[in-house]
Amino acid sequence: MKTQYYTASSLDGFIATPDDSLEWLFPLGDIEATSYPAFIRDVGALAMGSTTYEWMLRHVVGPKAERPQPWPYQQPTWVFSSRERTPFPGADIRFANGDVRPVHRQMVEAANGRNVWIVGGGELAGQFYDCGLLDEIFVQVASVTLGAGKPLLPRAIVSPPLRLLSARTVGTAFAELHYAIPRRPSRRATK
Repeated sequence: MKTQYYTASSLDGFIATPDDSLEWLFPLGDIEATSYPAFIRDVGALAMGSTTYEWMLRHVVGPKAERPQPWPYQQPTWVFSSRERTPFPGADIRFANGDVRPVHRQMVEAANGRNVWIVGGGELAGQFYDCGLLDEIFVQVASVTLGAGKPLLPRAIVSPPLRLLSARTVGTAFAELHYAIPRRPSRRATK
């Protein structure tokens, strides 16, 4: 069981535009050509931030979506939000806020030996990283730049650096990178 951040990013490191749009992403390729179909089969629980959840409601599953679809995940989904939210009907959605550690324990239990997916955004993935709970990052780096937006992972990760597990070309617009996150040395309290 691993906790994984799986996402797409522009070449200059943004997962969405400043106004949370993903429209830049969709014309670039077919998700079926990526590792996503195999990845999602091993996912037992998901976490997403409130902005990601709101985007899903507006663009994918909600009544205002161009072509509303059913909730795409069978797995239990935790939405981190400081405001009260309404769950999407028929989906196993649980709301949380604050420290990610106790929620992660619940997610691991619900995943029942399968992986935990941090869907996004970057700040939420960063909180899991800060607590030593993030094991891997998968990023589809797109052949576009946005100039500004929501950062991929707003953290300095220098020592130890991420360990590249694989890199491959996906279509003509993406490089798919898979990284392991080495465990940081534990710091013992000094007297």
